Amino acid sequence: MPPPFPLPVSVALPLAYWVHDLSPFLVRFGENVGLRYYGLAYLLGFAATVLLLCLYHRRDRSGLNPDAVIDLMLFLIIGVLAGGRLGYFVMYEPRALLTSPFAVFRVWEGGMASHGGFVGVSLAAWWFTHRRKLSFLRVSDLVVTTVPVGLFFGRIANFINGELWGKVTDVPWAVIFPLSAPPHTSPSLIEPRHPSQLYEAGLEGLVLFAYIQHRFWRNRVADTQPGRLSGEFLLAYALLRGLGEVFREPDAGLILGLSRGTFYSLFLAFAGALLIWNGAVCRSRGASLSL
Repeated sequence: MPPPFPLPVSVALPLAYWVHDLSPFLVRFGENVGLRYYGLAYLLGFAATVLLLCLYHRRDRSGLNPDAVIDLMLFLIIGVLAGGRLGYFVMYEPRALLTSPFAVFRVWEGGMASHGGFVGVSLAAWWFTHRRKLSFLRVSDLVVTTVPVGLFFGRIANFINGELWGKVTDVPWAVIFPLSAPPHTSPSLIEPRHPSQLYEAGLEGLVLFAYIQHRFWRNRVADTQPGRLSGEFLLAYALLRGLGEVFREPDAGLILGLSRGTFYSLFLAFAGALLIWNGAVCRSRGASLSL
């Protein structure tokens, strides 16, 4: 039944969905200056990588001692930051890279690509192993076991920032992201969306971490099939990323009808399958690999 009298215009009806109002800053010193959750996510990811790699050494699962781990981390930090930043412009904003190349250095404006980060980490790991005359595939198998932790924290930071939101939906846990609409739009006029950042945190972070750690500790594939664990990581990430993209609003134009996240993941899947095949060949030949 309609109300017996019309509601005043000033009376706002309660919203059915939570309106995202989280601050991107953990500590803020000025309008755009402070410690951001996104930066904290990187710090936590790097710290987790160091702790895990040192744990592997203590458990006799890695030949990388703590000094070597710190050396490796210097390469990985440069690789993930440079690769992620350049990858974002190459994959998502190529025109901006040509018209305003110095935009790459305006990191406070955001813009990182996980696929570019993978390329940067791979190149950094290769350079590290080349300098120390170590097996690239063995070191890669160690590094990929730590990557899901960084992906998890990164996706949580995406959610806190209110960016990379999902598609419009009416599920009970949908979220209204103010940044998904023009500035100053009333929340009551903004369509609720999937919190796809949290879906991806669960898939790319928790699920992938559980799987890759199980394979590392229980199956010991890194000891018998060099590169296989790296291949499984890339293939699993591509599949889980594709699943997450189903709920995510594309943040750039489609390629062959696919979101860019899904399209670029196809290359990771191919590389992963190639590494798995290579590991199987090494095992069939009785090859062994040690640091």
